[in-house]
Parts: sequence; C-alpha cells; structure tokens
Amino acid sequence: MKFAVIVFPGSNCDADMYHAIRDQLGAEVDYVWHNDTSLEGYDGILLPGGFSHGDYLRSGAIARFAPIMKAVIEKANAGVPVLGVCNGFQVLLEAGLLPGAMKRNEGLKFICRPVQLTVENAETIFTTGYTEGSEITVPVAHGEGNYECDDETYQELKANKQIVFSYSSNVNGSRNQIAGIVNEAGNVLGMMPHPERAVEELLGSADGLALFQSILKNWRESHVTTR
Repeated sequence: MKFAVIVFPGSNCDADMYHAIRDQLGAEVDYVWHNDTSLEGYDGILLPGGFSHGDYLRSGAIARFAPIMKAVIEKANAGVPVLGVCNGFQVLLEAGLLPGAMKRNEGLKFICRPVQLTVENAETIFTTGYTEGSEITVPVAHGEGNYECDDETYQELKANKQIVFSYSSNVNGSRNQIAGIVNEAGNVLGMMPHPERAVEELLGSADGLALFQSILKNWRESHVTTR
C-alpha cells in the first residue's frame, strides 16, 4: 500500500504523518504538493494538520480549491481511504467530502494537550484495530475544532454510525463531543485529534498507531487475490 501526504503552504504536521507511515507502519509514502494534479498510484490519501494558506477566510477554505483537491475528491469517490487530521479535517469539510462545519473553540483559546477519546465505531476501515467503547489517548492542537452540524445531519450521523470518535469530556464545544466522523461510504475520515502524534510511547502514547494499522490491514485484505 502506498500513501500520499498532501502538503499545502502552511502544513506543519506533514512530517509527523510521513514518519508515522514510513517509520512506524513500515509502508510506502510520498509527499504530494498542493499544486500537483494527479494521485495516480496511491492507495491511501492523508491530509495533515497545520494552517493551510495561513487559515485566511476560514480554516481549509482556500486549500479546498488547490489543484490536487480534484484528485483527492476523485479518489474519495472511488472508495480509496482518505484521512484528514485537524486542518485536513477542515479541508474535507470545506470540500464537501464530509458534512458539517468548524467554529472557533468554545472559550476562543487554542488547545494543545493530550485528550481522552472514546471509540464510537470500531467497524470502519480506520478503526478495526480498536474495541468499540474503549478509550484512547491522542493529542489535540487546534483553535477551530468546534464541530457543528444541524439537527438533521446529526441524526443521520448517529443513524449511520458515522460518528467514529468522541471526546470523553468537553474539549472544545463540539456538538455532542464529536471528535471524528466518516462519510456514509466509510472511506473518508476526518478527525481533529492527531493520531500521527501518538504512534510510539516516546511521544506519550502509541494509541494512534492502531488507526494506521487498521487502514493497512483492511486494504491488504481487500486486495488479496484468490488463486
């Protein structure tokens, strides 16, 4: 499996994502610049955290129109795993690949610390390495992570089990403490916490590694050729 880490001007977690894939997961990975137009040959797409284009207008609002995003959307629609973390989640929302929107954190302060997450759905391609209902420790680092959606969208998220991670306490004001959601097809995950910053105990937690291992395991199983 070969991953692409999309790099925007202002991305600052791209190296963390690259390290998680190459050095901890042991998979192939390349950086792909935002002005590129093709993702041919990549089996997984990763949109890292940071401050794309300085977060002008809204977080992710300018990055959404980057040339590479057409290819990201095509890959997502084709069922390829797409993970957006923090600013990457915001870009996915702006691109319409996930429902809802982001607001400033409750309290209007930047939050940077480890938090406890509850695994709400352990049946997605991103979470089969976890147990549903278990708690994991993953850091957050954001100023606009307050997830919001209307009542109809929230009910749909609940009914379709699209809420994958929730905060175990109120971290930023997100509706019903939502920390991560998938699209209805289950192949696009957006989350504000940083699993790539929790892939080895040296970083304070290795709880994020199972997410990347889940992607790789499920991809391999879906690509097994029967003889």
